[in-house]
Amino acid sequence: MKSLKTLALSSLLFAGSLSAWAAAQAFEISATELIRGKQDFGETRVDKSVDGNMLRIAGKTYANGIGTHACSMIPLDVPVGPAAFSGKVGLDDEVSGGDGVEFRILDGAEVLWSSGVMKSGDAAKEFKVFLPGQTRKIYLLALAGATNNADHANWVDLKWEKTFGPLVGVGGSKISGKDFGLTPNVEKDQTQAFRKLLKHARELYAGEIVLEPGTYHFYAENALDMSLWISNHDQQPTQQVMLPFVDLHNLKIRGNGSTFVFHGKCLPVLFMDSRNVTLEGVRIDFARPLYSEAKVLGFKDGKTVVSIDKKAFPYEIQGDKLFFVGENYQLQPIHSAIAFRKGSKNIVSNTSDIGCGNTITVMPDGNIALHHDFSKDGDGVAVGDTLTLRTWWRPAPACVIYRAKDTTLSDVSIHSSFGMTLLAQRSENITIRGTKTAEDKTSGMFPRPETGRVYSASADATHFSNVKGKVVVENSFFETMMDDAINVHSTCLDIAEIVAPDTIRCRYRHGQAIGFELFEAGENLRFIAGKTLENATTNVPVKAARRISPTEVLITLAENVPANVKPGDAVENADYQPEVVFRGNIVQNNRARGALFTTPRKVLVENNIFRNVAGSAILLAGDAQGWYESGACEDIVIRDNIFENNLTSRFQFTNAIISIYPEVRDLASQKRFYHRNIDISSNVFFTFDVPLLFAISAEKIKFTDNEILYNDDFKAWKQKPFQFRRCSDVLISGNKVESVDGIGSQPQSWSLEDCRLELTAPEEIKFK
Repeated sequence: MKSLKTLALSSLLFAGSLSAWAAAQAFEISATELIRGKQDFGETRVDKSVDGNMLRIAGKTYANGIGTHACSMIPLDVPVGPAAFSGKVGLDDEVSGGDGVEFRILDGAEVLWSSGVMKSGDAAKEFKVFLPGQTRKIYLLALAGATNNADHANWVDLKWEKTFGPLVGVGGSKISGKDFGLTPNVEKDQTQAFRKLLKHARELYAGEIVLEPGTYHFYAENALDMSLWISNHDQQPTQQVMLPFVDLHNLKIRGNGSTFVFHGKCLPVLFMDSRNVTLEGVRIDFARPLYSEAKVLGFKDGKTVVSIDKKAFPYEIQGDKLFFVGENYQLQPIHSAIAFRKGSKNIVSNTSDIGCGNTITVMPDGNIALHHDFSKDGDGVAVGDTLTLRTWWRPAPACVIYRAKDTTLSDVSIHSSFGMTLLAQRSENITIRGTKTAEDKTSGMFPRPETGRVYSASADATHFSNVKGKVVVENSFFETMMDDAINVHSTCLDIAEIVAPDTIRCRYRHGQAIGFELFEAGENLRFIAGKTLENATTNVPVKAARRISPTEVLITLAENVPANVKPGDAVENADYQPEVVFRGNIVQNNRARGALFTTPRKVLVENNIFRNVAGSAILLAGDAQGWYESGACEDIVIRDNIFENNLTSRFQFTNAIISIYPEVRDLASQKRFYHRNIDISSNVFFTFDVPLLFAISAEKIKFTDNEILYNDDFKAWKQKPFQFRRCSDVLISGNKVESVDGIGSQPQSWSLEDCRLELTAPEEIKFK
């Protein structure tokens, strides 16, 4: 391997003859950069304070700059070639008092400059930052004090300064983690060494990072603070980013089977503003997971006696309340539990989320009695079962993919998370691929065997919000998550007001899905009727998008708003909806659903095993009233899968093994169906007596050439196997139906008598 010095010299070529110190370049910020920023209050303004006044710092007025409010982070595109960035910062005079603000300038891996804490009335502080080679993005971060008060933060007199002509990396070089001090198999923090490695990979335009195999530890105390909107999570002022794969291009990180163990509340992995980055051969886990686990010892006087490994799941007792603690946080009180059977890891049937409260008694032997009798829930929690004790808190995923293109996770396993395991938003082309079959349990989202834990993800295993291009998830193993193995949707916005013939004011409606940019100029918008969920059949180009608060956006269209659109309707981005391939995976023993799809592009669900999923194996959803997750399915193929004993409990929208459940407020007035072209064929269902297919507002459904084998492994629902609510053009044909060892009461073939119909004409259901 070449020396680092040789690589550094050979990878930087002069491409131009600009003078070493060219004149300063005028600073401009684009509408795209503004909409991509994060700010926790108000609107980021150009040449005005956050309240819309002249920019004033310590009595001095500035004509040019950016007025923001901490916490905030603004991404800036760096002009071509290395540059210096200069300006001044300070708190605007329109506020006083407070804890102050710290201004920072970041590149993709480190803090390039910090102002220290500045208070209202302090004179503006100057900065000049020389940007590392190959830097394409920098981030202006304003951090608030503890009370988040009096923190109107100004960036003024900003300028770019060219230093040399554009430098171009040769690219393709290979660098070793060992050369940058990364040391496996020691409980010593590797965070700063890894970020240094990423910085040099960017400067050298490296093609590959190679790590020695082993276990690497990362501690949140040395994280890189960033401030991001993250969909479907509790919005935090900042995220503690550990490994920022940010502003990187054409790079593969080879872990060679290494394990990354993270300590404390943090965001372990962030792919952002990157292109063609691959993470390969890595296991990701937390030393202490978000939720804690208790083993059931017995039941006494209406209470459940449990043992909790205090070393694995540290806790404190305050009076009669139980509080779990982490390395840099204390959890909220527990509110419910998920019960897993000893040995099988099946969720105890007919239990769902067991509300148990947080009142406890410490027993004489030190064990804990929860003031809830779990033996009476569902089919009965038993001695030896495991209770996963949950809170409502969802601070951050284990991996975020944001504004990234062509991202690949190859042979990567994520074993625990503080929210979704993987959350992707505003990105394009994502591949998650196991290098072996799912049965080998080498890739995916599942508990790391050596920890002895039962649960894995604290929410969905993979979640894709406003992603375009193609999403591929294959040959992966998913087990004991608190939600779906995969969830694909577009986040839509509620129309609050039509403010001009061509302009609408829109609102993010769910508190865990706000802020991140849903529309940019040049993209296409589609209208959704609020009550009937009917999609417009044509798209409208967006002329401009302006965020006026964390929860509101002004969208100006290239043409007038259609006459039939009104407040209460919704809008979705018609471009950021992906094609999906979910193939060769195993999903088992998890809460909620196996897979959820809400996208009009082609979806292929093929050669998977859905085993003991507590709710529906597959859900096709859509709404404009709760989560505001839209994207009507137009072409979905579900074939050659095995469905084994799913629907053992009930969760939202889980009315059948395959549930098609858009939330339509006024179904009777709907003129156009929401989902269509759904082909369910050549699958095998091993199931007790529960509905096979439930559908609302769907047309052109085929349930053909499937094999259904009934058993009595769980209690029968005694419902019709097919249930249709306002559906049309349904074909049920060529299916083989039988019971196992004579068990089960279902017929050998079906007829209309086996269907429950609502708002659906009998002639719309055809049997062959």
